[in-house]
Amino acid sequence: MLSSDSSLKVKFKTQALIYPVLQALDFHTPSYQQNQAVPILYRPYMARFWLQYLGADSALEPLLLVNNHSSLDQPSISATTRSKLNWTALLPAERKKDFKPVVKKKGSPGVVDKVPGLIDVRAAPLLAEQGVLGKTPKAYVMTCEFDVLRDDGLMYGRRLRDAGVEVTSDHYEDGFHGCMVFANLPMMSSVGQRSMRNYIHWLDQNL
Repeated sequence: MLSSDSSLKVKFKTQALIYPVLQALDFHTPSYQQNQAVPILYRPYMARFWLQYLGADSALEPLLLVNNHSSLDQPSISATTRSKLNWTALLPAERKKDFKPVVKKKGSPGVVDKVPGLIDVRAAPLLAEQGVLGKTPKAYVMTCEFDVLRDDGLMYGRRLRDAGVEVTSDHYEDGFHGCMVFANLPMMSSVGQRSMRNYIHWLDQNL
């Protein structure tokens, strides 16, 4: 929205995202499937956090966890919207592995009508139109292999590149959600130090 507002005199110069949360329609991306029980961010937590963030009924959590809210019979979710988080097309083969999409033909009707924030691009930037993404500033996107949010970030980076945005993808094969906080004592780790150092370096070079 800010990138598209021509009346603004001050524009964002960069977007620097650390294991970002970018969509809430598919809780069965390969990273959600692979890391659903990996500390510190478990898959049920993310469904719960989304509902809390959007001010929705927590009783909907089981529906989100099985993708009932994004079933094919939900009229509020168009084919165009679904294509924007189609990980079978947006992720490289080494991330997809042998995981299969979880798409329900029939789900729980009206969930998106009750919680419209699920498809609001202000909450879920991955669902933005290509033309809107193309107006956003150059990006830094950090992702970690052992994180349910990994594929959100990877798909966003891919869509930004397709829209003509300069993207630095910083992926850590030994990383996990929250690892950057372990850059200093008393809980220092190698991946924490590397991720913090590379993030600061990128900011120094691009701000």
